[in-house]
Formats: sequence, C-alpha cells, structure tokens
Amino acid sequence: VAVATPGGLITPIVPKTDELGLSGISSKVKDLATRARDGKLAPEEYQGGSFCISNLGMFGINEFSAVINPPQAAILAVGGGVKKVVVNTPYDESKSMEEQAKPGIRNVMTARLSADRRVVDEPTVGLFLSALRHYLNKPELLVL
Repeated sequence: VAVATPGGLITPIVPKTDELGLSGISSKVKDLATRARDGKLAPEEYQGGSFCISNLGMFGINEFSAVINPPQAAILAVGGGVKKVVVNTPYDESKSMEEQAKPGIRNVMTARLSADRRVVDEPTVGLFLSALRHYLNKPELLVL
C-alpha cells in the first residue's frame, strides 16, 4: 500500500496476505497507514515488498499511472468509481434489437498495473488483471 506522509511516499508491507481474509488485510492496512503517517513504522514494515497498491480515488482521481517503488515488481493504480452508461452484455447476433440487453448506468473503476518486465512478463500481468476483474465483478467471492 502506498501512503502519503509529510516526508513523502512510503509503502508499508502487509506480510502473508495469502493467509489473511479481506477484513484482516483491511485492518492491517489501516494500522500500517496510520503508523506510517505518524512516522512510527519499523524498517521491516516498509522494506522488502514485491507488490504495491496506490488508491487516489478518495481524492477524486478517476485514473492514473503509478510508478513502481524499487525493489518492488509492480504497482496497481486504483482510481475512483465513475458513473457511466454501459451495456450489460455484448451484442448477441441471434437476438432481435428489442431482445438485446439495454444500457444501464454503472459505477466503473479504472485499475492500471505498472510492472517491471524484468520480473514479471505481460502474459502474467494479463492473468492477474483478468483475475482481479473477475473478483471485483463478483465481490461475494472475496468474503471469507
């Protein structure tokens, strides 16, 4: 997680996220972010990470590109949700115009991944983004 502090950006590490549920990750991030802003992190709490998430949505930023924090391999830039008119399903040639899915207003979020190609290749990035989209579209799968 990238946290803005008076002294600049710092990226606290949430270890063993694969062993934590969503609520566990959330409470750990809140604790680390608060202590980062207060300058109370130990070096092992911000050194040695491999992946970072930067969220500027709460500042009204809809989309942006984030810069990787070395030695990390990638960073996910998450923008705020924006209401957009979208078609719920792709056009189906076997249906008449009246039977096609009708457009609706949905909140659409932009997430952009920057990755160090020396560490992670494009097919792996594509698989990650595909899985991210799957889980964001079915948030009930994230509840543990």
